[in-house]
Amino acid sequence: MIEEIKQDSASRMEKSLESLRQDFIKIRTGRAHTSLLDHLSVPYYGNDTPLSQVANVTVIDSRTLGVTPWEKPMVTVVEKAIMDSDLGLNPSTAGMLIRIPLPSMTEERRKELVKLVRGEAEGGRIAMRNIRRDANNQLKKMVKDKEISEDDERRGEDVVQKLTDQLIAKVDALLAEKEAELMEV
Repeated sequence: MIEEIKQDSASRMEKSLESLRQDFIKIRTGRAHTSLLDHLSVPYYGNDTPLSQVANVTVIDSRTLGVTPWEKPMVTVVEKAIMDSDLGLNPSTAGMLIRIPLPSMTEERRKELVKLVRGEAEGGRIAMRNIRRDANNQLKKMVKDKEISEDDERRGEDVVQKLTDQLIAKVDALLAEKEAELMEV
């Protein structure tokens, strides 16, 4: 029983950690990378479709992304979707190729992004603590229903706490890595 709770908590915490990693990828650094546009959707035959399914996204150089839609009419639609996104990018079109120059980041913008990253990391820590709370509540319910003893409950709480500490340490490591990446000139 306790092992099941531990396994469930571990898998939920790992999913939270992976979600945090994905959120960190979306927060741009000074370098161009194709995952910057992963979350963009464009209207395609009446449906919102991920950009990667209607165009080829490439890195032209360290500060420029290239987007080549597979159909000519999609060029203006893709360009508009990039302009309207929250990324603050200003694409320019040359035939079928949409060039997206990434502006250099100012010190002020870097500090804003670090604050944003810290907020995301805190959200990850809160998610881990909520999962720990749920596991501890399951253990308390099992004691109340006389499925396990109070000693087993304490052991289970210790196991869940160690798991929580390990994953919060991973969140902190991810945060430190992303902060260093953002402050790198």
